Amino acid sequence: MSLNDRVFDGLADKFANSLYGASRGRLRLALLDTLLPRTLPLQAQPALDVGGGLGQMSAWLARRGHAVTLAEPSADMLTRARESLAGLDVHLLQAPLQALPERAPGPWRLIVCHAVLEWLVDPRAAIATLASLLAPGGHLSLMVFNRDALRFSNVIKGNLSKALEDRLEGTGKRQRLTPISPVTHEQVSGWLREHGLAIRHVAGIRIFHDYLRERDPDDATLERLFELERRYCDVDPHWRLGRYLLYSIYKPSTLENRE
Repeated sequence: MSLNDRVFDGLADKFANSLYGASRGRLRLALLDTLLPRTLPLQAQPALDVGGGLGQMSAWLARRGHAVTLAEPSADMLTRARESLAGLDVHLLQAPLQALPERAPGPWRLIVCHAVLEWLVDPRAAIATLASLLAPGGHLSLMVFNRDALRFSNVIKGNLSKALEDRLEGTGKRQRLTPISPVTHEQVSGWLREHGLAIRHVAGIRIFHDYLRERDPDDATLERLFELERRYCDVDPHWRLGRYLLYSIYKPSTLENRE
């Protein structure tokens, strides 16, 4: 782990409240619940949840029959995860992504890495590590914070100079949760190609929600909004402005590569 990577020790409560305690967190989980079963092979098998945080995805996988290893560098996050995952087949491992080739080498046929790369100083190197952990014929669910959506959001907020100068990264300091390394679709797709990984599906997560003028919409409005998100999350051009981009990624086997 780089000394400049963002780790959420001391911020677990803020992270839980500002994300999963709000409509944006509910929407994110609802969309994943819709998308993952139709974009990944989810037959029961060991799964690695990289940077699994509070354990939401580990719980989702464990309830579908997977034996899950949740790797997370933050002790505070793991403490919260341990409480919520009691009784589920989840092994907790305190380790950053960079240590996983030694701590949890696999190879893994199913890896989930959601909202992690944008908190690392070198997301490109993280892709290389994930590729090394993934078994031939295996699948990776990767979700990243979308730099293009962050630019659009800054324009809407009136931060025109930041958008023009491309000063979009957070500092990784204080209580702010702006990622330090937001990435573009072009960057991610290029890094994946470098390691022979194929994108099978891509969707935008929260392509409308974050641009609402009403910051606290009622339940009826949210239900209509959720339906819009489900309908257009993987429709071009809408997915390109999702706050997050969700990729279903496949690692071809040696035989497939020869063919």
